[in-house]
Amino acid sequence: MSLNLIKSENYINGHWLRADNGQTFQVMNPFDNSLIAEVPACGAAEAERAVSAAHGALKPWQCLTAKERANYLLKWAELIDENKEQLAELMTKEQGKPLAEARGEIDFANSFVRWYAEEAKRAYGDVIPANQPNQHILVTKQAVGVVAMITPWNFPAAMITRKVAPALAAGCTTVIKPAEDTPLTALALMALAEQAGLPAGVMNVVTGNPAQIGRVFTEDHRVRKVSFTGSTSVGKQLMQQSATTVKKVSLELGGHAPFIIFSDADLEKSVDGAIASKFRNTGQTCVCANRIYVHDDIYEQFIELFKKKVAALKVGNGLEKGVVQGPLINKAAIEKVERHVQDALKRGARLIFGGQRVADDKLLFEPTILADVDHSMLVSYEETFGPVAPVIRFRSEEEVIDAANDTPYGLAGYFYSRDIGRVWRVANALEYGVVTVNGGNFATEVAPFGGIKESGIGREGSYYGLDEFLETKYICMFE
Repeated sequence: MSLNLIKSENYINGHWLRADNGQTFQVMNPFDNSLIAEVPACGAAEAERAVSAAHGALKPWQCLTAKERANYLLKWAELIDENKEQLAELMTKEQGKPLAEARGEIDFANSFVRWYAEEAKRAYGDVIPANQPNQHILVTKQAVGVVAMITPWNFPAAMITRKVAPALAAGCTTVIKPAEDTPLTALALMALAEQAGLPAGVMNVVTGNPAQIGRVFTEDHRVRKVSFTGSTSVGKQLMQQSATTVKKVSLELGGHAPFIIFSDADLEKSVDGAIASKFRNTGQTCVCANRIYVHDDIYEQFIELFKKKVAALKVGNGLEKGVVQGPLINKAAIEKVERHVQDALKRGARLIFGGQRVADDKLLFEPTILADVDHSMLVSYEETFGPVAPVIRFRSEEEVIDAANDTPYGLAGYFYSRDIGRVWRVANALEYGVVTVNGGNFATEVAPFGGIKESGIGREGSYYGLDEFLETKYICMFE
């Protein structure tokens, strides 16, 4: 059954509600700046009510069996599948990504719902051999409690289900604050969860003032965990605020991914991988290839083939057939891309392709290749978050590993080589939470995703992702 999924109200304790003060903010289409909808501009009061609702629903939800919680998730997954096309079109309108890519994200998002419906029944504990004859040592897993979630605009469906599904499976209740640029996908997913019969208070969505809502999430003692995906600077702030009540935190933060191509690599595959990694979602992902290192022996060959394939990428309205790169999310995003390109050219980079807006009145930017980039340029150490591929020359394995690791970030890294010895050496040497060898896309619900250093804390996906929402309890029993 298809539903009207464009919602203009928040969802708290089983009810669709407007902001207390009646204020709203507009959600705009980044391609043509047309108005899609207005949603509530909520603040601290509404956030506190959402936390109260989640707290009130916690014990009844925890008391359900894992199988019962799994059944709610499976019903939600069925409804997501049934409404996939409507969800994808809504996402393209509010976020800008091409429709085919939006469909792929809905499938990816739903993979977490189905995965954790199964994992709910596998929150296993342990029996540990005791050190005394009359003693029994048990280890059990219990839900953390109320979890507050703050999600980003670049993957407005998948970043919700990757957090919510394991939380619900574990027995937690949730409050979600989606990004201001893309709240409609979150509200649509909430509407489908309601249709699936999810009990009131188990899942709540609040849109509005990020500072006020975030303050409630981090300082209310009833919230036992905060899960955030977004910038490193905001993640640090949330971590500091959460310290006042010693909450658990999961932080998936910024990245600056190296993409390394050794001289023995398959050139065709490495170019295809670089395009898949760099230009997915118009370069607006935290795991995009930010620095493409190419060995000196194949540098010009790579540039030539890379240019040929990048030139074929179609830019435009994500709803138009054949478009593979849509608009950037807002004015600030495209201005940052322009600033990075201009800085690189000023410092001696060579423009191979692109380098400018498609039209002055649009947020469309040409897929861009910069050659002869060095580490003095902004693109080499700041996350661009746009369709700009800086290519850097290197000459030795040791040199490129040192350069790749010379960053405070440690989310994802990529490299191409057919030397099995090098594969093991480099995979172990790269200081990243995810390392991909001879490929440009690693996303899957069955593997743990997360960063090290200033790219975050914790893992999402796989059975490791379920553990993030569970507390370990040691029970010592004497006869």
